[in-house]
Amino acid sequence: MSDFSRRYLLRASAAAGAGAVVIPGLTAAGAPDIAAASTSGLLAANDPTKGSSGCRPAKLTGRVVRPGDASYTNDRIDYDQLFSHYPLVIVFAQETQDVVNALTWARQHNVALRVRSGRHALEGWSNIDNGIVIDVSQLKSVHIDTDARTATVGAGLTQLEAVTTLAKQNLAVTTGSEGSVGLVGATVGGGLGPLNRWLGMACDSLIGTEVVVPSGRECAEVIHADLKDHSDLLWALRGAGNGNFGIVTQLTYKVHPLKRIAYVQATWDGLTDLHGIFDAWQRTVPFADNRLGSEVEIHKSQILLFAWLAEGTAAEAKKLLAPILSIGTPDVKVQVGNWGPIFAGAQVPRSQEPANVKFFSQFAKKLFPKKAIDVIGYYMRNAPTEDSNYFVDAFGGAIKKEPRGGTAFVHRDAIFYGEIGAAWGTPSTTPGVCDPLTSTCQAWTAEFSQAMRSFVDGAYVNVPNVGMQEWETAYWGRSHFERLRKIKATYDPYNVFQYEQSIPPA
Repeated sequence: MSDFSRRYLLRASAAAGAGAVVIPGLTAAGAPDIAAASTSGLLAANDPTKGSSGCRPAKLTGRVVRPGDASYTNDRIDYDQLFSHYPLVIVFAQETQDVVNALTWARQHNVALRVRSGRHALEGWSNIDNGIVIDVSQLKSVHIDTDARTATVGAGLTQLEAVTTLAKQNLAVTTGSEGSVGLVGATVGGGLGPLNRWLGMACDSLIGTEVVVPSGRECAEVIHADLKDHSDLLWALRGAGNGNFGIVTQLTYKVHPLKRIAYVQATWDGLTDLHGIFDAWQRTVPFADNRLGSEVEIHKSQILLFAWLAEGTAAEAKKLLAPILSIGTPDVKVQVGNWGPIFAGAQVPRSQEPANVKFFSQFAKKLFPKKAIDVIGYYMRNAPTEDSNYFVDAFGGAIKKEPRGGTAFVHRDAIFYGEIGAAWGTPSTTPGVCDPLTSTCQAWTAEFSQAMRSFVDGAYVNVPNVGMQEWETAYWGRSHFERLRKIKATYDPYNVFQYEQSIPPA
């Protein structure tokens, strides 16, 4: 599924010849242009009536990267190198006004746009060919109010930066376990991870946002959504998925005291004990002490258990996990300490991760019978690579209770989250080149997900399932989806923010 889109070169207007289009705020010597077939909408940029709707003609500000710039290749490449896009321009916002300018510019020039933070959009939907990518990854401000127990952070923070910064103050919020993922994208899609049974989903701690939204027919404005103002938008941003209603530039969380954590990692060689381990895990962790969070990764030749006990000791953690750890002869390691160093120490450098990934998300509302575990075993024994895995994250605990104001996240009755993941290839500066394993890995994921259909329900918007029928209800349920459409109509009636599975306005 590689994308071999073409780039088109823009010559300066004096040398461009017939049909050339000059875009104010973008053109420069050697600057690139979009395809000639796409220029009709841009011609309106030269209309002197533009800007009469209440905002002046916009210019791009911040760190602006164009094709031909030395950093363009690195700046356009995303985490999942299965996809390769060639934006017309990438704007790395340095402040909120840069986002306002970029959104206004895109609307005034009829240029398609995408929003990007941590570059982990798993189907490449935060990037685009011949359009503008508005990147908020450099908005990294942090303000912690220890008395109020709130933290207001820029949308550019990664999960690693958020965890380690808060941990220095003995504070925490829920994040995923992968540090390089953008905090804003994870949170706005729901946000599951090590602390979710204790603190709820990441979005449950979100109490306020600064958002740049469309205004009028071609402008943009900054609004603040919290429980008092634009509370409907806050509800939507608690689980709807990033890039649907506007561009989040700042987030305010209710943070929680956390002085220490007990971290357990257990490894079993081979899959001989798969049934016993998985069945003990699903019957134990989702119903255990709320402080206990746990994930399991099943690989081709080993099973990994990860568990975190908030404010716990090694002995407490082992006791809670005893029904699982008593099976077979696992290699068990326990670490107790501050959450920041423990989280940071568990990270894998990007150079050691596979270049290409393909996931399929699902939720389990009933315990898996032996037949379901047998299906997992069959597909994992026949996995295309050792990096491929079946991953589960325990639910229950605090996830069952919605925060004040509610959330768009709907899967609170799940016992656990499940994810099929194929991974292959080596990161490079030439993404999108067809890897010989690509078709095999994609077929394996599709067949595996089909085989699990009768045991699972729903899907997770942060891990989108391409080609899924009725994906709207799979992510949000019918009533939540209809409410999201109405909110979309309020804040983005012209559907400026759209991608393959975006929420359409009512």
